[in-house]
Amino acid sequence: MIDKKLVESVVNEWLADKDYFLVDVSVSADDCIVVTIDHAEGVWIEDCAELSRFIEARLDRDSEDYELEVGSAGLGQPFRVRRQYEIHVGEPVETQTRDGHKYQGTLTEVADDGFTLEVETKVKPEGAKRPRKELVAMHFGFDEVAYTKYLIKVK
Repeated sequence: MIDKKLVESVVNEWLADKDYFLVDVSVSADDCIVVTIDHAEGVWIEDCAELSRFIEARLDRDSEDYELEVGSAGLGQPFRVRRQYEIHVGEPVETQTRDGHKYQGTLTEVADDGFTLEVETKVKPEGAKRPRKELVAMHFGFDEVAYTKYLIKVK
């Protein structure tokens, strides 16, 4: 079986002088290798092909038969690494907590322990007849959320 750490090392070697970053590497029991990368401005197919050739040049097909897939994280896919949160600061996201609550708002800050969303909520001030909408900052720990993903809005 191909060692996941070896594949990560090869990918990190390719990434060393680029603005891309590694999102995930998985190696199945039948040696199907899936490498997922991302970039603040999107991932180009040519770069995926270049990375694929780079990996293949460093793995030995004679000793291990494997299948290799290199791709991007995908716009609608959940974030998997902190850097994905960082590149989406200022943009709309959807977060679902582990207890099932969903929140949509603007990602405003990313810290070591989590991130902050600015969420529009209804608040009824004391003495007011009707509630009004206000922006509220909500902090979430990375371990509190089931997923966070870029919110695609169709107009």
